[in-house]
Amino acid sequence: MLHTCTRCGKIHAKGYRCSGYGRTYNGGEERGLRRTNRWKEKSLEIRERAHYLCEVCRDRGELTHEGLEVHHITKVKDDQSLLLDNYNLICLCTTHHHEADEGKLDKFYLQELAARREDALDW
Repeated sequence: MLHTCTRCGKIHAKGYRCSGYGRTYNGGEERGLRRTNRWKEKSLEIRERAHYLCEVCRDRGELTHEGLEVHHITKVKDDQSLLLDNYNLICLCTTHHHEADEGKLDKFYLQELAARREDALDW
């Protein structure tokens, strides 16, 4: 079972004692950016553009509409200018969101899916 570490903000196995023990991760500046109305509206827009389906599951021939989250392909802490960029956002189920955060899904693959979604809608 995996969970987000309250010490460093990374995903660890339950029971893992993080090297960041003794300090608390509060989500950094990017956490505040995700609480804005602009972000909430953009998140809803991306879900709508993805037809309320996980874009990785859909690419694999499955239709998953439960537990959807919007993922930043390039992390907000690495480049805040991409916070609301449609080509940097992708709609994922919780399973694929965890895989993306852990680096198990290729960043370029996710960017390709986002571009396909955007290019299909922008004609």
